Amino acid sequence: MIYSHKSPALLIIGILMLLWGWMNNAGTLDGMQGWLHPGAYKEHAQAAEKHAADAKAAAEKAAAEGQPAPEAKPMKPSKFDGTKAGQAQLAYILGGLFTAVGVLVLVLPKKEGHLDYYAGVVPGMAFIVGIACAVRWILDPMFANWGKAAQPTLGWDFAKIMNLNYVVLGIVLGMIIVNLLRIPAWAANGVRTARLFLKTGVVLLGTLYSAAELAQLGALSVVMIGIFVLGSVWLVLLAGPRMGASNSMTGVLSSGVGVCGVSAAVAASPVVNAKAVDIAFTLGTILLWGVLCMFTFPTVGQLLGMGPVQFGAWAGTGILNSAQVAGAALAFDPQGIETLKVAEIFNITRVLFLPIIVVWLAAWYVKREAGAQKVDLGKVLVAKFPVFVLGFLFMFLLSTLGMFAPPGHYQGKYFSSEQIKEDKLLKEKEIAALQAHLPKLTKPEETKALQDLIANRKLTSREQDHVLKGVSKAAKDDKAVKDAVGAANKAAWHDSKIIRAFRDWIAWLFAIGLTGLGMQITVASIKQAGGKPLIIGSVVGIIKAVGSLIVVLLFVKEFV
Repeated sequence: MIYSHKSPALLIIGILMLLWGWMNNAGTLDGMQGWLHPGAYKEHAQAAEKHAADAKAAAEKAAAEGQPAPEAKPMKPSKFDGTKAGQAQLAYILGGLFTAVGVLVLVLPKKEGHLDYYAGVVPGMAFIVGIACAVRWILDPMFANWGKAAQPTLGWDFAKIMNLNYVVLGIVLGMIIVNLLRIPAWAANGVRTARLFLKTGVVLLGTLYSAAELAQLGALSVVMIGIFVLGSVWLVLLAGPRMGASNSMTGVLSSGVGVCGVSAAVAASPVVNAKAVDIAFTLGTILLWGVLCMFTFPTVGQLLGMGPVQFGAWAGTGILNSAQVAGAALAFDPQGIETLKVAEIFNITRVLFLPIIVVWLAAWYVKREAGAQKVDLGKVLVAKFPVFVLGFLFMFLLSTLGMFAPPGHYQGKYFSSEQIKEDKLLKEKEIAALQAHLPKLTKPEETKALQDLIANRKLTSREQDHVLKGVSKAAKDDKAVKDAVGAANKAAWHDSKIIRAFRDWIAWLFAIGLTGLGMQITVASIKQAGGKPLIIGSVVGIIKAVGSLIVVLLFVKEFV
């Protein structure tokens, strides 16, 4: 089969990416970038004004002293400069790649084979990558600005509350394209690779975890997931026969609703001899509920004032499909990665229940279905178990061993007193504020911790940091003390450069993957969620979502 198309689309996308990079470097887009990033641009303008004033003052001083004007020093790059440079660099890399492949697609003859397949996939991948870039670079900051501008009138930031960030906007734009404009023929094969980006992102998420985090979340996630996975499967198996659903339909639906959505439904289908219609209706139900949850969960989380740990636990437990878990977590917190990390811990935990559920369903089906075909459970588990989970676990192991940051790091950060630079030590003014607060302390451990901080002008241990956080919280009305302790804390915790790079790549992989996922959500597929599976899935989905929310609010606490 020939997969490639003689279309200039890939070449055009590549040229547009290169043009975007060049215009950013040349300063042609400064006006638009300033409008999209007003805060960063204001700081940049103020820094530029100060730099120019300092240069003028130095020149005037030199002239007054009869000295030659000093050599002008370049201005230190601002956050605004960094934004433009980052976009330009990525645009050059992607644009160069797409342009080169685009030329080859037009020049080389179409010939059946692996090379033709990959050449046929690249244009569609470039299509979703280009849209994801437009969403992240233009639409996301634009809606953020509109939300802030409308807040004085509305009384609330509609963009923040409704989670109109790059994640949601990418999915919505993808849905608009596939349902109204249709996917171009040259892009169809590449759009199907969206899940590859999502699964790659999940694999890389393992780099951000360490055993130190699982020590706080692991046991909790296993207990919560165990209750809701097993409970959801049991409820579907109980309700299905009573509503007249077939055993095969019930089995597939229970796995999809109970475990992790599409992957679980596909994995369970062989052991219950599922028909194509069973899988179609199950996937339609999961898709519908996944889309609803992806939009409603972040809004509810914002209204309830949930933190990243609480929302991550809720999303990872209550949302049916793995892809939508990531979408909801990123929609809730598009800038940080902490919410996504927690959500994926819970999500991965429930995926690990899949072998247990498959064996359970096999036994259940054989017992209920007379003459059921014998199924090789071992082959099913080997063939259908999500490989990306193994990749995640491998990267997690490397992270725990200290390949990307010192062992025991938390959320990509690690404590080091030795790496604190001289200019980050506490200043005399901060020391004076701490000394004035010292007589107010009554607990010996707090007194000693503060005395050590005053003597060393920096934190020396995690235990000291923990104790002084309590001191800072108790000093509610003493801003100077809170600022001093905060400065010491900030100086002692360091970001791993490797993990920081992984964070950026993960954000991009999910942005691209979820944009492509939106292009696979058609009105027709949503309509497939009808009848008995929809009713059963809706009831169990509501019970799972509400029940997990209550448990999270009662038992899951935020921690730093």
